[in-house]
Amino acid sequence: MTTVSTAVTPMMAQFMEIKEAHKDALLFYRMGDFYEMFFEDAVAAAEALDIALTKRGKHLGQDIPMCGVPVHSAEGYLLTLIRKGFRVAVCEQMEDPAEAKKRGSKSVVKRGVVRLVTPGTLTEESLLEARRHNFLAAFAEVRDEAALAWVDISTGAFRVMTCPPVRLSPELARLGPREVVVSEAKERELAEIVSESGAALTPLARSAFDSTAAESRLTGLFGVGTLEAFGNFTRAEMSAMGAIVEYLDITQKGRLPLLRPPVREAASRTVQIDAATRRNLELTASLSGGRDGSLLSAIDRTVTAAGGRLLERRVSSPSRDLPVIHARLDAVRFMTEQPRLAEALRGHLRKAPDMDRALSRLGLDRGGPRDLSAIRNGLAQAAEVAADLAGAAAPALIAETAGALVGHDALLDLLDQALVADPPLLARDGGFIAPGYNADLDEARTLRDEGRGVIARMQADYAALTGIQALKIKHNNVLGYFIETTATHAERMLSAPLSETFIHRQTTANAVRFTTVDLSEMETRILNAGGRALEIEKRLYESLKAAILENAAGIGQAAAALAEIDLATAFADLAQGENWCEPQVDESRAFLVERGRHPVVERALRRQGGAPFIANDCDLSAQDENAAIWLLTGPNMAGKSTFLRQNALIALLA
Repeated sequence: MTTVSTAVTPMMAQFMEIKEAHKDALLFYRMGDFYEMFFEDAVAAAEALDIALTKRGKHLGQDIPMCGVPVHSAEGYLLTLIRKGFRVAVCEQMEDPAEAKKRGSKSVVKRGVVRLVTPGTLTEESLLEARRHNFLAAFAEVRDEAALAWVDISTGAFRVMTCPPVRLSPELARLGPREVVVSEAKERELAEIVSESGAALTPLARSAFDSTAAESRLTGLFGVGTLEAFGNFTRAEMSAMGAIVEYLDITQKGRLPLLRPPVREAASRTVQIDAATRRNLELTASLSGGRDGSLLSAIDRTVTAAGGRLLERRVSSPSRDLPVIHARLDAVRFMTEQPRLAEALRGHLRKAPDMDRALSRLGLDRGGPRDLSAIRNGLAQAAEVAADLAGAAAPALIAETAGALVGHDALLDLLDQALVADPPLLARDGGFIAPGYNADLDEARTLRDEGRGVIARMQADYAALTGIQALKIKHNNVLGYFIETTATHAERMLSAPLSETFIHRQTTANAVRFTTVDLSEMETRILNAGGRALEIEKRLYESLKAAILENAAGIGQAAAALAEIDLATAFADLAQGENWCEPQVDESRAFLVERGRHPVVERALRRQGGAPFIANDCDLSAQDENAAIWLLTGPNMAGKSTFLRQNALIALLA
């Protein structure tokens, strides 16, 4: 009779305990240089990632399935898993294996889940589309009120609006969130609506949507006594925002991202477009699902990632606020009338990194030296843009926007002095602090890189001090560094006053060996120089990161200003390049288009090298209180749909 061992190894017991707390996610269990997965996780991940499924040990008499991915290339695997609908719990080693060994040979390294990776909580550059927001949304209902809140933790954008259940589908179509959080009581009811939007549905406990608890969560997050300064929020809006913060606290394991204060949106201020109309007009995505062939792809001439994201927001949510529309048109007109200035600004903007996302990664402690340099380079270009605009008689929108670009000189100077031009990706690689910034670091690097030269200089100094030119500094594995001289010369070093400096260590048949306090200290410093240099750089990285995070609000405003200027100059470039005119927008019901063209179709014809688009007119200006109506007839493929969509797009662009 065979007996099946039920004993579980300490490591596997730890895995199973952590997995029990994260049943709905694949567990990336850190073991040295790999994230390993076991049991059902391994089977699912091996299939999804097309990697080898192996085995490791036994459990209840059965082989334990196992697969793994290298830590250094984990991001690519994470992206594949997220796109295939998985959630991933990242479990890291929380201590050095050497520390675990001190507790006993069978002790297990402490491990813990540091974050849950879900579609709506991505921050890594390689997992995100640069020119698209990655929204996480939450829908809440409180009695007869309902609201939708959404956040992009990669940029800090945080918004909320009243949203009756009947409006949820078109709003999700407008925002295109990657993940929607709902109360577990509403999961079945909302599953189809969320699925149709292409988002992942995540149920949360009802307690996460408690509006009273939400208020304290939000005031705590923003460090304020009340939310009144941000707006008067309904209980449903408070509930939706609170649920988002609760979910971020769960997925980020208490390390909340840098969020900007919530902005309350009003549906009445933007054009309301239902999901079917949005899809058929192909505003931000073509019917095939890609960006190419959409209005957005046809008109996007922005040169920054943030400008691209702003354009997508504007195309998805065209304003109905006349003063806002006129201010934006004034900005575009100014840029078309100042082509040299506009081109100079675009030159600066092309060099501006994505400060929003760099700031977010730093805030979540997922950044590196390149994020520090992204802030530096972004602020440097902001200063250049501000300088170019300083003498221009810019309209109100540009002038107000430009105000956010200045006032960062102290931080910019600090980063400029501290960082090399092209830093490495990871802080642990070192080499990102500029020479001359920190004396201790320079010394450590000198010792690390020029240890022999330092010892040679000490040897020359000691030879001069003793008058013994034959004195040598040598090294062996027993004594380390030591000073060696002949027995004849040693008498002088053993006598005062030299005996106060030189300490006798060893006498051999042919020589006498000494050391000094300075040489012993130097030996220790040389041996530890490499590690010390890295430690100093890591400490300086933390101080620079702290300086940036202290100025996070101003940096965020500068990033938003660059995006606004990028969009104004991009539209000016588009207007000049495509011979577009300025629309006249007012409160009347007049709709008059002369020689209108369909921007997407015209672009497609040009690409194919075919005939030019034939411009056409449309006059739907009502003569009285009744709306003007046109009856459009013609055979299939005659262009009726093109004409209809063309005029809708012209209205939305205006």
